Amino acid sequence: MSERLSGPELVALVQRVFQPQQGERALAVLVDLPDAQVPDEPAWAERRAIAAAWVEELQAHRSELGLDTHLVVYPNVHTNNGDLPERAWLHAEGPLPSTEALDPAASTPFADLYAAHPILIAITKFSATAPLKLAAKKHPIRAATMPGFRSDMIPALRLDYTEVNRRVNLLKDLLDRAEGADFRFGTPTGPCELHVDLRHRTGHASGGLLPNPGVAGNLPSGEAYIVPYEGELPEDPSRTAGVMPVQFGPEVVRYRIVANQAVEVLSEGPKSREEAALLAKEPAYGNLAELGLGVLSAFGVKPIGEILLDEKLGLHLAFGRSDHFGGQVGPAQFSGPEAVIHIDRVYVPETQPEVKVLSVDLVMPGGGTVALLREGEYAVGF
Repeated sequence: MSERLSGPELVALVQRVFQPQQGERALAVLVDLPDAQVPDEPAWAERRAIAAAWVEELQAHRSELGLDTHLVVYPNVHTNNGDLPERAWLHAEGPLPSTEALDPAASTPFADLYAAHPILIAITKFSATAPLKLAAKKHPIRAATMPGFRSDMIPALRLDYTEVNRRVNLLKDLLDRAEGADFRFGTPTGPCELHVDLRHRTGHASGGLLPNPGVAGNLPSGEAYIVPYEGELPEDPSRTAGVMPVQFGPEVVRYRIVANQAVEVLSEGPKSREEAALLAKEPAYGNLAELGLGVLSAFGVKPIGEILLDEKLGLHLAFGRSDHFGGQVGPAQFSGPEAVIHIDRVYVPETQPEVKVLSVDLVMPGGGTVALLREGEYAVGF
């Protein structure tokens, strides 16, 4: 039987994550709608059904929550972390409309939606994390983003997020102080070494708690993350360089990284040729956009094939957009809105069994090092 959260559990979840403040009146649950370009699929339909059920349960428990809960729909943007449309639709009741049936006259500007709903939960197919992070800098909102959410992630919503948050903040503190990170990966064709430049950057904590306006983050959560230095300062190029391996099915693709950019693919094979063509067509795809450190493996959580959860388990590196994390690469660096991407590669045995994380050392000011990972396991004491 599918996991589900009861009304009281949902109320407790919202109160724990957002800690609603006096004067706040409404919560919006956002979903994106399929269209002719991106047709519906069972997992997406189930996700929208989960969102509608949560709205119904939360509204039924309005007296305990102290907030009205509204379901909000919008046309999907065809890519993860692409900019949201200018307008959305509040859905009162009944079956959700198709994208084609949305009446422009009944729409609401997202700016007005933010003004009326200081708390948002985005249960979507395509990640809305980047645009909501940027919106939270302009509007007094906070948002939990849940792209790809499925009912089998519900146990991860029941974790002790006080302890998750403590571990995440310990890792963030290390990232704040580090000037670089040295990686050594084991692959079937030999070791790969990569240095990631962390100068001029500070880390971020996403520990599953969003009590203050001005922030947006994933739920379930449990990671510290940082944007590598991208070389934007005059006469100070990024020092990120080396070889980054990523396993796709049976093939391990090896990217050569120079100045924080994947400039070529060193491996051979169908996926290697596909990735090389993508780098040539869309150079911003190869921007090393994130070093992330998830902690949920220690709580018994296993990957399920959805990045929303899987990246929170352990080490991950991402290509693409970084401006929503404080970096320099955004939609303007891509060929068009639908080419914008932020894609994480998760280094845990279940997702990349042929790529071993032999060691990760943080390079600290003065040249000292801190052992961060050994044989895929955290070497820092929690």
